[in-house]
Amino acid sequence: MRLSVKALLGLVAALTLFVAVVVSAQRDAHPNSLTVRFLNVGQGDAAFIETPGGRQILIDGGPNRAVLRELGGLMPWWDRTIDMIIATHPDADHVSGLVDVLDRYAVTYIIEPGVEHDTPQAESMLRAVANEGAEHVLARRGDIYDFGDGVSLEILFPDRDTSGWETNTASIVARLVYGSTSLLFTGDSPESVERYLVGLEGSALQSTVLKAGHHGSRTSSSLLFVGAVAPTHAVYSRGCDNEYGHPHPEVVDTFSRFDVEQYDTCKEGTVTFVSDGQVVYRE
Repeated sequence: MRLSVKALLGLVAALTLFVAVVVSAQRDAHPNSLTVRFLNVGQGDAAFIETPGGRQILIDGGPNRAVLRELGGLMPWWDRTIDMIIATHPDADHVSGLVDVLDRYAVTYIIEPGVEHDTPQAESMLRAVANEGAEHVLARRGDIYDFGDGVSLEILFPDRDTSGWETNTASIVARLVYGSTSLLFTGDSPESVERYLVGLEGSALQSTVLKAGHHGSRTSSSLLFVGAVAPTHAVYSRGCDNEYGHPHPEVVDTFSRFDVEQYDTCKEGTVTFVSDGQVVYRE
């Protein structure tokens, strides 16, 4: 059956109105709010951030293409841009999915620690970075990214050249701040880096939400560090029945001792927090 020009124009107008309503609903869901989603990508890390002004930041990309599925459910189909990608370190469970993200989305900034790693996944990610044409930045302590809408991201670690380092030790540690609320991302930073940061920052590490280091491994989230951060919420980004036993019972106990609410992407799927600059709440 052939549509008349009038009917076709009416159909286009209806579709345009539908799209406008969907976009408006998405934008008005959390007006003037910061939204951070710890994505359900299995045994790996990926967090998607949307600032009040519409800036989009992806921290890590998980172990495979699952990150594209997650982003596809959050971003409109016509949105093919991401303002910033942070690859905390080049281990496969953090960067493998970034290859597919860089292929699908135009990215403005790509930030990584500069640690050398010769695995196929890391090499593929660096090739994708080179092909992307984005501004490639090495993360260093003291760098602050102001998104112009009250949200800023500060790099706390590394504070020097990481060439030749063990990859987890070189993980980027970054603190996302909006008003009186904050979220701390630690990659797979081990306890040695946690102690170092407590020595440098002390109580200035305090954050409302803490992404549990190394998926809840006993090598991270030490009693000293959790006490300094003093979070009200903690998130384990991990796969179900992982071979490492994440999260470790000692880590679960540490957070429990500080009365921290604990969330798990294995059990709950994507874990979403929303901040209005004064309080943080679960979506």
